[in-house]
Amino acid sequence: MSSKILTVQYVRIEQTAASIGDRMLAQIIDWVVLLSYIFFSVWFVELLGIESFWVIIFGTVLPASFYTLFCELFNGGQTLGKMAMKTRVVKADGSTPTLGDYVLRWLLYIVDGPMTSFMGVLSMLVTKRTQRIGDLAAGTMVIKLQGYRQMKVDLDDYDYAMNGYTPRYPQAEDLTMEQVQTIVRTLQTSIPGSATMEQLSRKVQELMGVEIVEKTDSDFLRRVVRDFRHYAMEEI
Repeated sequence: MSSKILTVQYVRIEQTAASIGDRMLAQIIDWVVLLSYIFFSVWFVELLGIESFWVIIFGTVLPASFYTLFCELFNGGQTLGKMAMKTRVVKADGSTPTLGDYVLRWLLYIVDGPMTSFMGVLSMLVTKRTQRIGDLAAGTMVIKLQGYRQMKVDLDDYDYAMNGYTPRYPQAEDLTMEQVQTIVRTLQTSIPGSATMEQLSRKVQELMGVEIVEKTDSDFLRRVVRDFRHYAMEEI
């Protein structure tokens, strides 16, 4: 099952939810990893002749308990099982989960896990995105990485979509889509401070009838693009 998302830049991203089979196989792999770790850590402690309750707790129990949380948090939403199955945890809107999201998923595995109940499996069977209860609570889903293109962007480029954003150049609203696309292409292909960037900046200033406030031509052009997109969003 795929999940379609329309971003603030009007780009449609399709995320394919991992199947129940993919998720169960990933879980089995993680169990093998955990059981192997527990076995060898206990064997190593006995080999050293250490008889300490706290060594077992901090050396075996806690690492095994926090395995899923730490792997997903520090490995881009992937445990070793998810890496093997080419799946990943993301927010349902395509963004990266927060620390709170990962913690909530981890805590609710007490309810979802087959060792305590089969609520997670039942939830995945009846939800469109094969989400377990932890996913539903955290607003996350597990996706297949095959055919999924991860887009890394500077969040500053999206500030025009926030409620507190104030446009600096109202004249940007009168620009055409073609003009803005020309600015965007120049920003993507030209070096900041280049003659091309400076010439375009001057033309845009003359067209809009404004004085530049930003320190550089590239900063000015980026601001114009963000202001234009802000007004475009208001019309939706």
